[in-house]
Amino acid sequence: MKVIIIGAGVLGVSVARQLALAGEDVLLVDRSGAGTGTTATTFAWTNSSRKPDPDYHRLNLAGMQEHARLAEQLRGARAYFPSGALQWADAASEQWLADNVERLRTLDYPVHWVTPAEATRIAGDLRIPATITAIAHFPSEGYVLPELFVDRLLADAERHGTTCVIGEAVAIDDGPDGVSVTLAGGEVRRADRVVLAAGRWTERLAARAGIDIPMVTGAGRGAPTVGLLGYATSPEVDLRCVIHSPGLNLRPAGAGHTVLQALDLNADVDPDDPPSADGDMARTLARRFCALLPGPSRAPRIGLRVGLRSLPADGHTIAGYASAQSRVYCLVSHSGVTLAPILGRLVATEITTGQEQDLLRAFRPTRFTGAGRSHAEVDQRATGLGEQ
Repeated sequence: MKVIIIGAGVLGVSVARQLALAGEDVLLVDRSGAGTGTTATTFAWTNSSRKPDPDYHRLNLAGMQEHARLAEQLRGARAYFPSGALQWADAASEQWLADNVERLRTLDYPVHWVTPAEATRIAGDLRIPATITAIAHFPSEGYVLPELFVDRLLADAERHGTTCVIGEAVAIDDGPDGVSVTLAGGEVRRADRVVLAAGRWTERLAARAGIDIPMVTGAGRGAPTVGLLGYATSPEVDLRCVIHSPGLNLRPAGAGHTVLQALDLNADVDPDDPPSADGDMARTLARRFCALLPGPSRAPRIGLRVGLRSLPADGHTIAGYASAQSRVYCLVSHSGVTLAPILGRLVATEITTGQEQDLLRAFRPTRFTGAGRSHAEVDQRATGLGEQ
């Protein structure tokens, strides 16, 4: 079977690898190169602790478990770290954390309370402020180094026969004689199936094929798709797990570097006028970072990246054929890093065998059929965006 995958982000590359392992003829097409879109600007925290929808929670749990299995299969430097995560709460957030911990315990999700001394041993080289009143430990969570992760996946996909090319898909034609993809410049590639995994460009490309994939597409100042990350290269920190603290989230980035995320700053980020490395937002990140460092330290050196999330209209993954007759498989998710390994395997299985996978049943694009756009837009307001 010939399969064209549009989009070489973490989802597209994961599907390509699994299809190649199954012996299929896979062409992976991306407009600018593997992992250069949303994948390059993600906090990359693997979790299912903020997924209240039961089906979505179950899918994310499977994603976490699949990461461990996949890590044993990939060659080269490891990109997945089951480090655990810590959630620190102050007086303003303590009740929310307590309620979430209780909810997760009813689901048998691993979580327990820890003392500040225990949290310090888990976290590494950080200072826990006196304002912190409660700390929960999520030992099954972790993080991914996304660029390295995509590199390892792509290398394995290519080792098993996947061809990856740079090119912009401008049209998809799903006709009676097969499906084809037209690239910028006019070249037409034909296949038995197309996987549309183009991230935030999915809705636009799908529309050109007559497929309705409702997504949150606004990208102006304060849009829910917009996120800011800081990359601190100095001072080097011995950070050993993911941290969620009031005002600042942190994860290790390798070599003593740290990824910083302050969700409250996103409302003021304008992708058309991105914040500078010496501006107010960078100084705010630096100040909050310094407040968590033990002892005096020199001013942090922080680079900034503005990301645009791939956000389905109701916040949940879209995975499936556009219709019963369609040869176009649509795949987009806000939880791409957590879900990439499991979606890669399940989607490849559905394409190669035609057998529906139970974990994906609730996430078909056909769920939007007959639903007005206003309904989808209301649903997305309740979507948690903290795992960018």
